[in-house]
Amino acid sequence: MRQIITHFTDDDLYKFTMCCAVIENFPRTRVKYKFNDRDNTVYPAGFADAVSEQIALLENLVITDEEIDFMRAVCKYIPGWFYSFLKGFRYDRRWVKVEQDSEGHLHIGFEGNWSNVILLEVKVLAIISELYYEMTGESASFDYSSFANKSTEKARRLIEGGCMFSDFGTRRRASYKAQYEAVKAMAECSRKMNGPGKLVGTSNVWLAKEFDLTPIGTMAHELICAIAGMYGPQMANHLAMETWTHTYRGALGTFLYDTYGWNIFSLNFSEDFANLFKGLRVDSGDNYEQLDLIVEKYKSLNIDPATKQVVFSNGLNVDEAIKIQKYAKGKCIPSFGIGTHFTNDFPGVKPRNIVIKLLAVKITESWPFYCDTCKLSEDRGKYTGDPTTVRRFLEAIHSPFTIDGKEK
Repeated sequence: MRQIITHFTDDDLYKFTMCCAVIENFPRTRVKYKFNDRDNTVYPAGFADAVSEQIALLENLVITDEEIDFMRAVCKYIPGWFYSFLKGFRYDRRWVKVEQDSEGHLHIGFEGNWSNVILLEVKVLAIISELYYEMTGESASFDYSSFANKSTEKARRLIEGGCMFSDFGTRRRASYKAQYEAVKAMAECSRKMNGPGKLVGTSNVWLAKEFDLTPIGTMAHELICAIAGMYGPQMANHLAMETWTHTYRGALGTFLYDTYGWNIFSLNFSEDFANLFKGLRVDSGDNYEQLDLIVEKYKSLNIDPATKQVVFSNGLNVDEAIKIQKYAKGKCIPSFGIGTHFTNDFPGVKPRNIVIKLLAVKITESWPFYCDTCKLSEDRGKYTGDPTTVRRFLEAIHSPFTIDGKEK
């Protein structure tokens, strides 16, 4: 079978920055992840075997000196020792168990040292997405020429609309070629046009190198989820901000705040953190309501919100990004991370609604048990994790909502 992932840095930057923070702060921590298909898709026969084969093929990936040189040049906030770790890193199929039930549903579990399995998420999701279209035959209809033209038009509209935007589309791309063509077209368009907006970069490190762009990314929900599993959700955001500050000392200062909702985060977001972090990322809930909450919080701390960046990344398309830009202008420094809309937009093709989420964590391998964790959000009723754990976390942070999104 053709190997789908052929470059070590064909991955999102945040997996590398997270991995570095994990090694520095939680070097012995072990975790469990679980794949979730929100559409409950029935996959073609033999799909699990094909995924397993692709995961096994990851074992031959080795980061090259060229890739390291690029990251050293543009990711100066990453300490030098981390590249020695990457140089010796090898994937291991034993960290992953892939099964397909009699109805065709896909089940994938991950377990291992956090600093190892953290580098599997994005690659496995990209493999599943691309494999699905190949094995169903849908990829035969992909018109990449038309797709590239469409990508150019998206970039043109965003630039004319004043949007500072990035590609966040690795995880659920239709194929590597789709993301390659999208980023190429948008980069060319951005360089030809003279603002007011701009393609800021891409989350994909390999494609950033290929097209001389800035790799974009900071952290993921799993950092806060893991800390919440080990220490409890009430102060998880506080501890995560301290951890991030300890590792990056002011760099990569956009905090992803919605893991357990705005209310508990706001209690943790003190004036020192608000001044230290350059901004926040909105990844769930109503974009406009969330922005208003952010603006009011900064004002309550005597900080001008117009000096702070707010990154919007909640299932955006071009129309919505332009609309938010108009609303946010003057209130903050808005920017946009757009994923599936950029890399999986072919006529008649439904993007995969798939995620891999952290389920359990233990601070050291010597512990005889794992601590369950979960992810909540500002999207009520769309929580990820065991229902009992979700309920326990909701009660711990005094949320007025139950797991079905209804008030108690």
